[in-house]
Amino acid sequence: MAGAGGHNRVLFALLQCVPFLIALAVLAIELTPAHFIYTGPFLTAVPALAAVTLGPKGTTAAAGLALAISVTTATHNGAWGTLPVYSNFLALILVSVAGFITSRAMQERRQRELDQVRRIAVAAQDVVLRPVPPRLGPLRAGSLALAAGTGAQVGGDLYEAVQTRYGVRLIVGDVRGKGLSAVRAVAAALGAFREAVHYEDDLVEVMNRCAAALRREVAVPGAYGQEVLLEGFTTALIAQVPDEPVVQLVNRGHPPPLLLHRGRASPLMPSLPLPPLGLEDLVVSDRPEKPESYAFLPGDRLLLYTDGVIEARNREGEFFALPEAVEGMGVAPSPLELLEQLHQALIRHTGGELADDVAMILADRRDGDPRESPTDGAGLG
Repeated sequence: MAGAGGHNRVLFALLQCVPFLIALAVLAIELTPAHFIYTGPFLTAVPALAAVTLGPKGTTAAAGLALAISVTTATHNGAWGTLPVYSNFLALILVSVAGFITSRAMQERRQRELDQVRRIAVAAQDVVLRPVPPRLGPLRAGSLALAAGTGAQVGGDLYEAVQTRYGVRLIVGDVRGKGLSAVRAVAAALGAFREAVHYEDDLVEVMNRCAAALRREVAVPGAYGQEVLLEGFTTALIAQVPDEPVVQLVNRGHPPPLLLHRGRASPLMPSLPLPPLGLEDLVVSDRPEKPESYAFLPGDRLLLYTDGVIEARNREGEFFALPEAVEGMGVAPSPLELLEQLHQALIRHTGGELADDVAMILADRRDGDPRESPTDGAGLG
């Protein structure tokens, strides 16, 4: 990728190649008429340089290569029995052991620091968010949040479910970016949603309240960097499940939810694609925005998710086929169990390394009296 981060990754990859390039250069010198050049110090530097960039395993591999080259060149040049050969071997062994110990200590220290940052990130999420309750009016609900396998910054995935006098209202969203700026945006969007769902009967107006809260948050001087101000946006999907067997949706640039009906998963695509929150000025439309209704019968399941699910890739670069995965799982006894099956399917597909955070809510429409005492809950990925 372009940018400073991409250049740094390329530079680091080149630095990882340096020890092996030095080893090959020493081998070329020793096997040619230029072998009169004293190469002992260069070969000794191979494991030392590897310890800086390659970790314990890479240091061991570099040390093994250096020792193999030293044995090969000593045999080829008939240098066995001379003092320089044994001095080089002793120096190479000592540097290799020291490099391995140093590399192992650096790796353990980095892991401790990463674990500490991750614990802080989880604590920050717990301050902003609440768990989704298992029962909400006519729904049984479950939620799942998975952090990306690399890095330790808090992601911008959010979700929440609230029971109101208008029915059960749910939101799933994804704030562009990571770190504290994403947490602030998530807190602003969720705060506006929690307040608006109880007083706004129009679902579109609930979404507009979230958009207004994000605009106010971005307007705070110094709260966000220039990149966020120029390119920041939030995709969001709000769903409403009233007592009637329907679900109403307002989608602002978010992946469409899946409706599982009689074992068949179908995406609920919006008839009019709308821009994400923060990009309203880029799209001009004369058509009034309004919620779209879909049948949501008892026994049906509704899956709301963030793009980290459908954009998860395997080693061949293939995306995760979410509809097929959901259809292949049959009827799980509870939403949480189906979400756990999806979790395991994602892990198998990606080989255990998620490139982006994942957040999901699964809601089952069940039979029975939907009137229960109001509860609410929230979560973030």
